[in-house]
Amino acid sequence: MILQISKINTCKNLLAFSAGVDSSALFFLLLNNNIPFDIAIVNYNMREQSKEEVAYAQSLAQKYNKNIYLKEVILENNSNFEKKARDIRYSFFEEIIEEYSYETLITAHQLNDKLEWFLMQFSKGAGLPELISFEEFKKKENYTICRPLINISKNDLLKYLDQNNIQYFLDKSNFDEKYRRNYFRKNYANKFIEEFEDGIKKSFEYLQKDVKSLNANIEAFFVKKELEIYNLHNDDNINIRIIDKSLKKRGFLLSKAQRDEIIKQKECVISHKISVNLSSNYIFIAPYVEVNMNKKFKEKCRLYKLPKNIRPYIFKEDFLNEICNTLN
Repeated sequence: MILQISKINTCKNLLAFSAGVDSSALFFLLLNNNIPFDIAIVNYNMREQSKEEVAYAQSLAQKYNKNIYLKEVILENNSNFEKKARDIRYSFFEEIIEEYSYETLITAHQLNDKLEWFLMQFSKGAGLPELISFEEFKKKENYTICRPLINISKNDLLKYLDQNNIQYFLDKSNFDEKYRRNYFRKNYANKFIEEFEDGIKKSFEYLQKDVKSLNANIEAFFVKKELEIYNLHNDDNINIRIIDKSLKKRGFLLSKAQRDEIIKQKECVISHKISVNLSSNYIFIAPYVEVNMNKKFKEKCRLYKLPKNIRPYIFKEDFLNEICNTLN
């Protein structure tokens, strides 16, 4: 089994662990490849079995001398559970990463997960970057997400576990079709991969190369903290791809309605957090803030035609002169 581990050259790695098939296999594959790591697990206390899963994680940590971080969660309202659980999980991981200076978050997403995501996005109406956004390596602000199993199928992981007599748990909620992902998994993804695994792998590889080519000319020419400025293109598809890419890095996934609104209005605020502006020549993207600005600052912004919804962040961070020199 070939892992995508050649680029994991850091000593501070955190494995997102659940005791399920994928993360249990990844735990031992990392061990066998001499990759240093610690583990983090979240217990949502939704199932009685989750106590056993936490106990298993703790026993592995003790046996193999790994630090373990545990978060106990009780959700009073289980509506939209998948999103809430994911938000809680990644917030917890990022807290650990920041506090203990981890450089890489290793997750156990595999080929079936990648195809499930593709199908879910495809069913909603999505562009190429959204359809294949499960990358092997994804750079975040202060760490990298690594998915070493992304080209390995669930069946191959099960074979590895059984051949090596490795314990793992099956989460029964993964078979409940009230969760959208499970519906796609049961009815489409698993069956499709069983029959066409090699072709699916090759298609994802080609699509990833296409995305890299498409992204080649859409990099920001000015980046300062959380402000990005891009050249505006005559093609709305390219412009919205630029905005999509930037917002994804910030944790926002745009709906089709939001994309259409951005192109139509040219100036908007996403989720009361991110300001986006398409001026006559540039695309500006920055955090949305509200501050009082002095008259001299406003006048200079007006002269350089800086968007109104972007100005407060520029004022707050005090880099107006750098922007003006760049745009001059």
